[in-house]
Amino acid sequence: MSEDEIQQERQRLARLAMDIMERTGEEVTRAKLASELRVARARIDVVFPEEGDLLEAVTGEWFAPKLAVMDEVMASDLPPRRKMYEFFARRFLLLRDQFKDDPATFNLYIEMGERYFDYARSYIDLADHYLCELIAEAQADGHFDGLGINEVLSIINQTVVCYIQPYMIAMIHQKLSEEKLARIIDTLFDGLSVADRGAKGVSGLRAAS
Repeated sequence: MSEDEIQQERQRLARLAMDIMERTGEEVTRAKLASELRVARARIDVVFPEEGDLLEAVTGEWFAPKLAVMDEVMASDLPPRRKMYEFFARRFLLLRDQFKDDPATFNLYIEMGERYFDYARSYIDLADHYLCELIAEAQADGHFDGLGINEVLSIINQTVVCYIQPYMIAMIHQKLSEEKLARIIDTLFDGLSVADRGAKGVSGLRAAS
């Protein structure tokens, strides 16, 4: 098989593995995949020489629609504020719909993500790279005055974490909404800067008088 053929087969088998996971509610190994598909184990091993190769391919297929959404937003000519909202909102809607459609499978993916975080790391890093580009666009428009890109990146991620972390969506999806997310983004754009407005100006707590 050529490299292109192997890559196509990786994607096809990863999607089939995901179908099996959704049906059985269990993580799929190479042996189980071969058994379920009724093919020789050697055929699976050609495409996935190591067990981790299958897990990596499944991770890639799970992230694929989220990456497509990010790519679409980044290629748009929306103004920075609207683009940042779409950057988070579209992924949030994908994740929320996935959870509502099949909570058990969604939670299975969460458990796998915790065990095999290294396979997801490159996708998270790419999302942060895109967000840094959005922050730079916003700063060129006069927002986030005086702050470094990495500091803004950290603050924004901490502020919107419940809209992009699958386990948070599984826990509190009823309390999350596009409207609330829009208000969060507006608040960040209208107020986030290097200026000290008094929140950290108190040396300690004082009793109310």
